[in-house]
Amino acid sequence: MRCGAVFNVRLLQFPYSGPSSNSSVDGPWRIGPTPSTFAMSARRPTDHGAAGDTLSSDTQTATMTSTPMATPLNPATTAQTSTLKEPPPEKLSDIRRRIWVIGSFWLIVLLLGLPIWWKTTTIHRANLPLKEMLDWADGKACRPVFPLRISIQANSLQEHEAQNLLRLTQHALDDLNDFSGHHLRLQLFSPAAAQKQNGEPDTALTIRLLPGETVTATLDPYEPVLDITYPPNAAPSATSASSSLATYVAGQLRSTFAEEQAIISYLLSSNSIPTDYRPRGLTPEAAESLAKRTTRSLKYAPTYHLTFSLFTSGPLPSSWDIEAAIQDYMKPVLDLLSPIHNFTIDTQVQLYASPGVQNQVLSKDDLSSFINAAEWPLSPSIGGAPTVNFIVFVGNQTIALSSQNAQDSTEGGLTTSQSWLIPQWGTVYLLSLPRDTAHVSVDALKQPLLTFTSHLLSLTGTPNSGSLPLRLSTLSRIRSADLLLRASSTLGSLARLALALKSISIPSSVADGVTKTIYHLRRACETLGEAEGLEHARIAEAEAERAFFEKSMVGQLYFPDEHKVAVYLPLLGPVAVPLVMGMLNELKAWRKRRREAAEKGKEKKTE
Repeated sequence: MRCGAVFNVRLLQFPYSGPSSNSSVDGPWRIGPTPSTFAMSARRPTDHGAAGDTLSSDTQTATMTSTPMATPLNPATTAQTSTLKEPPPEKLSDIRRRIWVIGSFWLIVLLLGLPIWWKTTTIHRANLPLKEMLDWADGKACRPVFPLRISIQANSLQEHEAQNLLRLTQHALDDLNDFSGHHLRLQLFSPAAAQKQNGEPDTALTIRLLPGETVTATLDPYEPVLDITYPPNAAPSATSASSSLATYVAGQLRSTFAEEQAIISYLLSSNSIPTDYRPRGLTPEAAESLAKRTTRSLKYAPTYHLTFSLFTSGPLPSSWDIEAAIQDYMKPVLDLLSPIHNFTIDTQVQLYASPGVQNQVLSKDDLSSFINAAEWPLSPSIGGAPTVNFIVFVGNQTIALSSQNAQDSTEGGLTTSQSWLIPQWGTVYLLSLPRDTAHVSVDALKQPLLTFTSHLLSLTGTPNSGSLPLRLSTLSRIRSADLLLRASSTLGSLARLALALKSISIPSSVADGVTKTIYHLRRACETLGEAEGLEHARIAEAEAERAFFEKSMVGQLYFPDEHKVAVYLPLLGPVAVPLVMGMLNELKAWRKRRREAAEKGKEKKTE
């Protein structure tokens, strides 16, 4: 049997980076397919017979032809294979498509994104009359003037004598007055002109000249009337150039309104009023006293809430006639204050209320810790109105007023008191009653209520001197000046805020509030010293406060411009970097294509 087989062996191609270490030939070598093959032919003898026959075979031939496994290459060929092939030139349509894609993104950003961003982030700043606002704050728009009309009623004098007395008294007042803002204008009494059309008195004070033996002056406790008696020889004649009665009347008027003038002088001096307009002659002692009074009194509010509390350390007393006591002893004063303030009232009784100090005689140091704020149910401000607390504590404690030790009270030489005033808060009255008293009557509450009334006048800033009607009319003028100055100062603060913070928004409501404030300030300045002036000043102050504390403005005061960087960077970074880099790369490619086109054009010209 004949069997033949042929084997072909082909070497695979492997990359080789350098010459072999065993080679004697310098330069690169390549191992790859060779033209040689290894062939083997084998012929086996054909079996012609049965087993046992000898194997006969034909000639066996083996041939082998080979070539070297590695051959050196030409260096030129090596350089061509090592150089990377450049990509084919980009099609013009692809370039245009890429430019359109990049341009479309930029168009979206410029035409859609930026307008939306500008619209949503634009700060609305309403126009404000900043110059006029600063003028009001600096006292240039209005110089407060209080023209007080004083009526002289001289029924016992002839018309020409009364006119001459009025003229001489006016000259004496002008010589004594060093504050032009507080000007007293004298006029003869006229029943027709004594009342305004709305029923309110047109004069701040009426002087009644009455014949008598000596020159005396008396203020009526219930009406704004000053009674002056004079002897017959004190009355000036129609041709007199001077008069002792006129000088006396001028002195009495000056002393009557001295406290009001001092308070107004203090208010003007503590605000931005021009120096040449400020009053002169306010001593440091008077200024310090007025500063303490201002600190003690409550800030002006249209409404105050009065809380009357009865506290006792035991089970008795458990009731009191506070409503009747308020009606009898306090209601008349509240009615007189009603043109300036409104009042709401509530009452409460607290049993087993132990004070913070148990000493029988309280020193000045004990007063600050007497009120047990942790256990006593003292109501806070109700409805936004400031609360004035009036406390009646039933016990046998007293307050030491003398400088000696409170423990020596048993000697009987210690001066004591039953009440004390807490600045801007209220009053505490220590009421001593028998142990078995279960009900506090109206008579027992008379002295506490009178004390509360006096302290309420102090807390509202009422002057101390003069009759009650005169003090209340003075309070109205003081409150008008105070509100006008506060509203003007608030306008100035708002104007400076708008100038300092350019990035803060100014809503239209703020501009409307400023407009209303300026209008009412003008009206208040024109009618200063009258009831109408107080109402306009009150509205101006409320509108100015509302405009300054606008919620949207207050929230932006605590957002500096540096915070915007932290907000925008995380948003703009991922978007801006691809857009900018894509545009820059496309510009570089465009410049490159333009340069190549220019070079090709030069080559063609040279050819």
